[in-house]
Amino acid sequence: MNLLPRSSREFGSADYWEKFFQQRGKKAFEWYGSYLDLCGVLHKYIKAKDKVLVVGCGNSELSEQLYDVGYQDIVNIDISEVVIKQMKERNAGRRPQMSFLQMDMTKMELPDASFQVVLDKGTLDAVLTDEEEKTLEKVDRMLAEVGRVLQVGGRYLCISLAQTHILKKVVGHFSREGWMVRVHQVTNSQNQSSETEPQFSLPVFAFIMTKFRPVSGSAFQILELCAQEQGKPVRLENTERLAEAVRERQRYAWLRSQLSRKAGPGSVSLDLCDGSTGEPRYTLHVVDTPTVKLSRDNHFAIFIIPQGRETEWLFGMEEGRKQLAASAGFRRLIIVALHRDQHYQGMDSIQAELSGKVMELAPPGLPAQQQVPFLSVGGDIGVRTIQHRDCSSLSGDYVIEDVQGDDKHYFRRLIFLSNRNVVQSEARLLTDTPHRAQKKRKKDKKKLRPADALENPPVPESQPIDKSFLCCEHHKAMVAGLALLKNPGMLPEASLSFLVVGLGGGSLPLFIHDHFLKSHVDAVEIDPSMLEVATRWFGFTQSDRMKVHIADGLDYITNLAREAQARYDVIMFDVDSKDPTVGMSCPPPAFVDHAFLQNVKGILTQEGVFILNLVCRDSGLKDSVLAGLKKVFPLLYVRQIEGEVNEILFCQLQPEHKLATPELLEMAQALERTLRRPGKGFDSTYVLSDMLKTVKIV
Repeated sequence: MNLLPRSSREFGSADYWEKFFQQRGKKAFEWYGSYLDLCGVLHKYIKAKDKVLVVGCGNSELSEQLYDVGYQDIVNIDISEVVIKQMKERNAGRRPQMSFLQMDMTKMELPDASFQVVLDKGTLDAVLTDEEEKTLEKVDRMLAEVGRVLQVGGRYLCISLAQTHILKKVVGHFSREGWMVRVHQVTNSQNQSSETEPQFSLPVFAFIMTKFRPVSGSAFQILELCAQEQGKPVRLENTERLAEAVRERQRYAWLRSQLSRKAGPGSVSLDLCDGSTGEPRYTLHVVDTPTVKLSRDNHFAIFIIPQGRETEWLFGMEEGRKQLAASAGFRRLIIVALHRDQHYQGMDSIQAELSGKVMELAPPGLPAQQQVPFLSVGGDIGVRTIQHRDCSSLSGDYVIEDVQGDDKHYFRRLIFLSNRNVVQSEARLLTDTPHRAQKKRKKDKKKLRPADALENPPVPESQPIDKSFLCCEHHKAMVAGLALLKNPGMLPEASLSFLVVGLGGGSLPLFIHDHFLKSHVDAVEIDPSMLEVATRWFGFTQSDRMKVHIADGLDYITNLAREAQARYDVIMFDVDSKDPTVGMSCPPPAFVDHAFLQNVKGILTQEGVFILNLVCRDSGLKDSVLAGLKKVFPLLYVRQIEGEVNEILFCQLQPEHKLATPELLEMAQALERTLRRPGKGFDSTYVLSDMLKTVKIV
């Protein structure tokens, strides 16, 4: 039998509720949860001696159960004559002190200031079905009556789904009246019976509005949120932030309902925040792999990403996480990233902190008492040390952090917090000094754990940089592209002119300067903060062969082309876009505009090479960029960086110089042999020819 209305507007109709209770009969209807679901919040905010008014009581057993545990001064009202008659008959002998009255709550025949509590379970939601003027006027009358019958210090305790229009109305009304407003999450749809009552995809909340004595001229608001898992309320600064906090919990409840189904959403992500600060503490990526054959032990697992490694493709990209989940062999894997600026004691404390929350996201069919494994790389949570933080007027907030890599080397990184999972610049630190720094402290301190290392940075600002090592794969590919120049075996001794647009930490121009000893390098950087970062934190220095120009790369190249002053053998673009709405994060679209590319062509030598780092997720836009480059540079090679979105484009002006892959590899090997000569300091792990094996000609 379907008792739900055809439209939400019928909820506010007295005729609807008369028919509802006639069809329902004497069977109790527990709107938004039973007494057991709600007793925690009810007992918290209602005292046994309080006089309680229940508005829109229906035939719920809630009042009866409150009465039976000691709350006996209860008056119940409802607009339905049928249900009031039923409730009087049901309680006449067993609960003589409890009264039931047929009454319209928008015009109650009750004395002023006669109750300590007004209890409303779903009644406001039933009345406030839309935001039409007639509906809002009715709700205003209802809330005014609630305020009239409550004593100062009394509470309006309203159980609601807290939909946006309801939250806006009730919080706005009572905060303007100078009442204290608290929103308390009390239950969720997973606790409701699916057999007899309708299920709600939203969690259930209690509004606790405490009546204060009016203070003339005061605009002070008290707005608080108390989540189900917290005992302590969090004070919020305005109604908009309170509404957003409620929406976050509603989205989480919806996500849980999706994940509880046999066919989950596949891959979703959410943040878990610190309850006291509201700052993100964990990011959870839930990845389902339906192709995994189920056994008792492979339903579910948790994987903790070591600190500092969340930027790696395997952990930082959706495709990488899918690969990790498939190789782990679990039907559902939750991959957990740890946030910078948060303190973690170690794997055991993380497991204890997360266990309850991740079990809420367990897949359906998980066997009872199933042990859920926590996995990681190397069995620990890694080391991350924030060395410096600042804000650039152009790049926004950024941090300099040292992390320990998989090979136990330490790496220094520049991270723009607007894109916190992307490493903007990276350099390897010389490996022996961090270990010496730790050993020196061990004389006076206990053995260091990862958490200790967070508070006792292992790497000082003066830590020397390994300038022979390029961390970024796309930088290695850009250097390998120099093999396209004539006589690559002679390049390290040749007098070459380089233009590098985009300084970052300075690793790329510094490498070129140190390994091509007769070269001259002009580096162009729009953000003066980055020159300070590169100099102070990444070992970058200028010289008579390397100069940094603080300028917009677009203007710098346009002016040179107009004046015909400079001709470069090599031009490199490694510059990011600040506009997240464009499907291309490197370079900004203006750097591949046809007119600007003509300017680039104008300052490139006839046999030179233009090398561009392209990061573009929009396939249509990428095709357009390649076609535009091809119009200006007839010879175009593309090198995809494995496991990354980056593609390196090598552009030349003379199509007759096109090289087949074997010739490219031979030239790269010639360049490599020269760089490996004694005293060059070239890192022995580089194989430049490998960088060109998969180059394609467009």
